[in-house]
Amino acid sequence: GLAGAGAYLALTTTVLWATGCAAGGAGERHKAHLSELGRLGRDVASERTLSGPLFEGAEVLERRSLIELVLERNPTVEASRQAWRSAIARYPQEKALADPGVSYSFAPQSIGADDARFGNVVGVTQHFPFPGKRGLRGLAALAEADAAQHDYEATRLTLALITSTLFDDYYATERSLEVNEEHVALVEELKQSAEARYAVGRASMQDPLQAEVELAHLEHQRIVLETQRSVVVAQLNGLLHRPPEAQLPRPPLKLSPPALPGLGSKALQEEALRARPELLAAGARIDGAESILSLKKREYYPDFTLGGSYNSMWGEPDHRFMVGLAINLPIQFGTRRAATEQAQATLSLRQHELEGAADDVRVAVEQARARVVEASHVLTLYDERLIPAARDQLAAARSGFESGQNTFLAVIEGEKNLRAVELAAEVALADAHRRAAELWRTVGRFPWTNKEER
Repeated sequence: GLAGAGAYLALTTTVLWATGCAAGGAGERHKAHLSELGRLGRDVASERTLSGPLFEGAEVLERRSLIELVLERNPTVEASRQAWRSAIARYPQEKALADPGVSYSFAPQSIGADDARFGNVVGVTQHFPFPGKRGLRGLAALAEADAAQHDYEATRLTLALITSTLFDDYYATERSLEVNEEHVALVEELKQSAEARYAVGRASMQDPLQAEVELAHLEHQRIVLETQRSVVVAQLNGLLHRPPEAQLPRPPLKLSPPALPGLGSKALQEEALRARPELLAAGARIDGAESILSLKKREYYPDFTLGGSYNSMWGEPDHRFMVGLAINLPIQFGTRRAATEQAQATLSLRQHELEGAADDVRVAVEQARARVVEASHVLTLYDERLIPAARDQLAAARSGFESGQNTFLAVIEGEKNLRAVELAAEVALADAHRRAAELWRTVGRFPWTNKEER
């Protein structure tokens, strides 16, 4: 009766549930994803619970600490982590069996009938894809999770490069303001010298006026540089997920020249092909496309539906329990051929995307390496030739003015040339660090590969 049907239903459901929960070999990869995702989530949560100013007690802003704070606090990183989390969650869905079906029916006219037993039927069904289909769906989902993890790493590298570049902008602007201030003092000194010579009749009134015009240009340049600094500070604060007007520690007084890579172009290209997360993500998507192609080929095989029932209306007890098997007939060959062709095209697409991306990486590495070498040569040129020559030129102009051999205009031109060279030298130093950071990004490294600033 009903008690026997209920016991049969419970036993059948338990067996089917246990079969659906059987884990495949890909389960360890899924667990590894969950473990790494959880660790990163704890790191983010612990950072967000910190109280107090970010740079409390810090007098100098350091490149590495700034980048690490951006990677901990920037919402883009967390958004990328959540995309990875979403991709991981697909795996148990793709691996799971469909929910079992349970049915119950009864014969209304048998209720209370004297000449017939109460008639009811209890049935349970469970759909099973052809062996291997669920595993392939799971592998495809894990491949997307792998790609999402590599996308997360690419996001971190890109943000690190942006932060490092803004750090160099911050340094160059601050140092340019210091150079501007130094030249204001220099021009004030030249103006006083011209006024003294004018007072004794050894110079014209035009000389101190030229100095005054130059001071006005320096004031205008200061305003422009302060605006640039405010813009850079706002951008850095935006990356740090804090108000744009918040204060930052000053940049280093002087950057050390970036270290040149110790590897040649070919070695750097090979390292990039191994380490670039964009290429690793493309490779993972190829794995996923291969799994989908194998799955589409397996769609030519039928799926199964197992069922069991208990029918109390059979007079013979041996006939009341029934078990059965149903299969679909995969005879829509045109549909399956089209699906297989689509999967094959997608796989070919992913493979060619990877080949194109690898070519782009090789070119980017060589371009970045050449720019690093160029920036290093420019930096040496400023340090060893241009700055000493500009200083000598100004010294000679001042000496000639004092002795009456040249005009005050030559002194002003010498000062302007020295200022332009000194400003360009600071920009060249920051640019050398930018180029180095770009090279490390193209290789797949973080910018702090180089030695720290002092």
